[in-house]
Amino acid sequence: MDNIKILLATYEKKTVDLSNLEQLLMPFVQSYEEFATLVLRLEDEGNLLEVKAKKRTSRKPSLAYQYRIIKHLLTEDYHKEIQRYRQSLHPAINLDNYYSKDPAIWKHDLSLILKIDQYLKQNGLPSEQVPAPERSYELVGDEKWIVEQGGKELLERLQLFHLLQIIPVSEPLMFAINQKNFQEDHQFHLIVENKTTYQGLLPALKDTAFSTLVYGSGKAIINSIEQFSIQFPIIAEHHFLYFGDIDREGVSIWASLNKKQQIALALPFYKACISKKEAKGKENQRENEQALEQFLMFFSNTDQEKIRNLLKNGYYYPQETLKTLELQRIWRATDWTSMKYKN
Repeated sequence: MDNIKILLATYEKKTVDLSNLEQLLMPFVQSYEEFATLVLRLEDEGNLLEVKAKKRTSRKPSLAYQYRIIKHLLTEDYHKEIQRYRQSLHPAINLDNYYSKDPAIWKHDLSLILKIDQYLKQNGLPSEQVPAPERSYELVGDEKWIVEQGGKELLERLQLFHLLQIIPVSEPLMFAINQKNFQEDHQFHLIVENKTTYQGLLPALKDTAFSTLVYGSGKAIINSIEQFSIQFPIIAEHHFLYFGDIDREGVSIWASLNKKQQIALALPFYKACISKKEAKGKENQRENEQALEQFLMFFSNTDQEKIRNLLKNGYYYPQETLKTLELQRIWRATDWTSMKYKN
């Protein structure tokens, strides 16, 4: 019965037609009589409520043609189970996220949660950082679990990932430093997507208010940004800016990166790009409409429309549309510190 309740609780709609309900419950019954008995039991318990306007069948036992699924009752036992475990698990384990999750996720995670609980009760929260595979083996006996088998996501659901002092396994972050700014309370960091732009800007780094120039290496930056606080352990308020290609791929890279670390667009570079002649190509890149809308929020209405039409018609702006001297001039001449980039 628990599996049936979970199935109904996670059904995508609030109401279910009798024919769909029969298909849904088919794996649990052998005949119409068994199906009807099960549905009537769910009715009696208040889990299914007849939609009276749709009436009932003439077949015996009679069932409603449509039911409203009372989901809060179906998840009541599930929530009580979570509450019971909260009382016995290590206090660092936070189960709050599971109240709004599919109960199947809780069922899947529970055995792993118990292993983590056992580790914490025996060892407490660790005080030293170790690489993800080492911590993974300590927690569940599988060194690949955190990185390759969804362990990181589970630990984040439990709000434990950072408390467990895990060093992410990703490529090292590649950047050049400007040591003269290390004492500043506000540290600025420019991330560029492509190697040509990185090399063009590098000679100007010492003349700017930036502490680092980061080579994003395309999509690699999405994971390698996790290494930043380890590789650049300077206590300050850090401000990140990004400059990439104005194409669907470049927009998606920024949006994915922005989910992990709030990063503003280095607008003076982008504005200089869209004043140039566009390039044709990259029509086959996958569009991410949500990412594009987030990206366009940084631009004026006029520039938003220009970029939308540009991408729609199969054009783009590569970073390389700005030559080395222009890149350096923009970086040196802009008062970046007056812009309000917040974490």
